[in-house]
Amino acid sequence: MKLSSLNALIAAVEEGSLRSAARRVGLSQPALTKLVRELERELSTRLLERSSTGVIPTAQGRVLYERARAATRELDHAVEQIEQLGGRMVGELSIGAVPLAVLLLVPEALRTFGQEFPHIGLRILEELYIAQLTNLRTGVVDVALGPIPPGLTPGEFHVEPLMPASMVVVCRRGSRWARCRSLEELAEARWVYTSVGGSTGYAAMLFTAHGLVPPPAAAVVNSTLGLLSLIGSSDHVGLMPQAIMAHPLAGQFLQVIPVSDGGLQLSIGAITKPDTLLKPAVRHFLAHLHRAAHQVSRNGLEPGEGPGPRVS
Repeated sequence: MKLSSLNALIAAVEEGSLRSAARRVGLSQPALTKLVRELERELSTRLLERSSTGVIPTAQGRVLYERARAATRELDHAVEQIEQLGGRMVGELSIGAVPLAVLLLVPEALRTFGQEFPHIGLRILEELYIAQLTNLRTGVVDVALGPIPPGLTPGEFHVEPLMPASMVVVCRRGSRWARCRSLEELAEARWVYTSVGGSTGYAAMLFTAHGLVPPPAAAVVNSTLGLLSLIGSSDHVGLMPQAIMAHPLAGQFLQVIPVSDGGLQLSIGAITKPDTLLKPAVRHFLAHLHRAAHQVSRNGLEPGEGPGPRVS
């Protein structure tokens, strides 16, 4: 099984077109088709379904694509690591970050890191922390920035705490729920959860920490923009990072509900796989993140810990 054939398959799956895939890898379309067919003969199975509109992977093709993509990604990382260990700071870092980290930590870290290492490209993926862990495991990202989740398997990840963060209960400005002063009063509200499912998320964690039954999710979103939009234009309530609520744009549409129970206290951290730390660029980027977190703390951009349960 040749690497060139695997690269041809990867390009075909990702481009959805043999013509576009051939252009991407610098081959003629017949030459790329030949490489894919060699794989199909070697495995005695069809890998791509061809039609007038393009190509899609078969079930077998999807399996090989996923494994080939992971293998080529690891090879790329190995080449970058070898070059960096030799003193050539080149390559790319992929960073998965929750919106709070994108707002507070990423801009300064990118600025200072980019000044020190101008030949290393940085790619930022905004994701929920749950998706970030999956991306870490599969090698899609080198570093995940977000709340440190409880219950991580010992030894699976390297975790470096960076700064505290507060999640506060919010509603649309002028909402009837703004008059509530306890979580118990908000149990009947229509809650928006930010999670991959409707039974988990920070809102559920907040209620559980106070010995209350979490309300059912009236809506589930996977982005802060979706959360802002839904709460700001309806009578839903949800949890929002306090630092984002301090932004003038959020304050135009939302307000904090000052519940006596307090908000949810989180610890924002940088998470990597232990072997990723062997990559010099990752170690340097973590140092720049710590500097950025120190600057945030010094400037008072994120308030310190307040009342409320803590998750770390």
